[in-house]
Amino acid sequence: MNAPRSGSLPPLTRTEVLTWPNLFTFVRLLCIPLFVWLLFGREHRAASAWLLGILATTDWVDGYLARRFDQKTEFGALFDPTVDRLLFLVAVPSVMIDGSIPVWIALALMGRELLVAFGALYLGLRKVEPFAVTWEGKTGTFLLFFAVPAFLGANSTLSYASILEVLAWIAAIPGLAYSYYAAFGQYLPQARASLD
Repeated sequence: MNAPRSGSLPPLTRTEVLTWPNLFTFVRLLCIPLFVWLLFGREHRAASAWLLGILATTDWVDGYLARRFDQKTEFGALFDPTVDRLLFLVAVPSVMIDGSIPVWIALALMGRELLVAFGALYLGLRKVEPFAVTWEGKTGTFLLFFAVPAFLGANSTLSYASILEVLAWIAAIPGLAYSYYAAFGQYLPQARASLD
């Protein structure tokens, strides 16, 4: 079998793709259109908030499965964050269109996410190795992944909607602060240093 040319990606194999963590990530991917259908097709904010909350809070599971079963793959390392970003970029505009999240928060979330996505794409094209995620970045992502479904649940028929509204604001403000600090205070200086 011929070795792949230098600079080219090796062909994907069956064992590279068909792993437990990738299967879990694929299920999360399939749930994204289900979330949109529940929110707009069924107009069921409570159910869509619950589903979005589950999808957001299970973000760590595929990483755990990869470590638990020793199934870390290059495909999984790309597939997992891609699905996470897709979930974020579908959920935030959807909840904004629904009117459950303040527009300025939604725009701040999407703006930061798009900047990071384009920055990562540019660095990838320049052959710069991905940066390690900082605890500030992880904390910001965790808080925002909680805030978005909480805002949605706060505008639903759930009996604890008023509590969710308070929790959504408590999570959203520091979540934005951590995320923007990680993007511009940590990742951007690293990117500049890598390109020098």
